[in-house]
Amino acid sequence: MIELDSVKRAQIAERLKEARKLAGLSQGHVAKMLGLHRPSVTEIEAGNRRVSADELARLAEIYDVSVAWLLGAPDKLDAEDPRLELAARELSKLKPDDLERLLKLLAAMRSDPTDGGNR
Repeated sequence: MIELDSVKRAQIAERLKEARKLAGLSQGHVAKMLGLHRPSVTEIEAGNRRVSADELARLAEIYDVSVAWLLGAPDKLDAEDPRLELAARELSKLKPDDLERLLKLLAAMRSDPTDGGNR
């Protein structure tokens, strides 16, 4: 049971770190928003500090992701996935030519014959 707890804590820590980076926030900024010291956020993201339910809910709100995803829900894309909205916001910042290049890259990734259609 202890090993399962540490695996789960590590998974949550990794999701929190990923969500923070995707949101474009520093650990210091997140700490300030939560009323914590920056080393506390570092410890959370390293899996060395447990996160309270209140902190988890607040982090989900700050990062614009679901608590379920932070807790390890399957990493699948659907229309309700908050990461799609984040991606759309980031895409809207691209120059038109860069967006076209990215769309071509995405199309090439979907049709890559070396992956056997597993994308």
